Amino acid sequence: MNLYGILKSAHSGWRYIVLILLVVAIIQALAGWLGKKGYTEGNRKLNVFTLISAHIQLLIGLVLYFLSPMTKGPTSEPLFRYWKMEHIAIMIVAVVLITVGNSKSKKIKDAVAKHKAIAIFFGIALILIIGSIFMMVKNDPSRTLFGIS
Repeated sequence: MNLYGILKSAHSGWRYIVLILLVVAIIQALAGWLGKKGYTEGNRKLNVFTLISAHIQLLIGLVLYFLSPMTKGPTSEPLFRYWKMEHIAIMIVAVVLITVGNSKSKKIKDAVAKHKAIAIFFGIALILIIGSIFMMVKNDPSRTLFGIS
């Protein structure tokens, strides 16, 4: 297996870690926000792990972007346009939202407001990621939704 194949497999598998951490962080943030709970060290660590996992995924994705044959085709074709422009743009925005949400929550003193910031920013990022997955399935016939046919 070449470097491209290894990175593609890593990127494909790592997405599940990112998604699981993101969903758990959002659930905890919503529970803290709506339940008016305190912001714990566990909340902070979960948010940081989510941030780190998303950044690792982005870095692997950026390397893949320059190695992938899918980014070399014409943008007039939906398959190549998705991989060349849409996927990377949406994912960068999602990671920026995760980063901004985590950063904003660190600056806020009120625990409920910290949870709210995480819930909103991480939630929007999750919606973008899920939307991009649906776009991938639509534009790339070789792909399935979360590996499910």
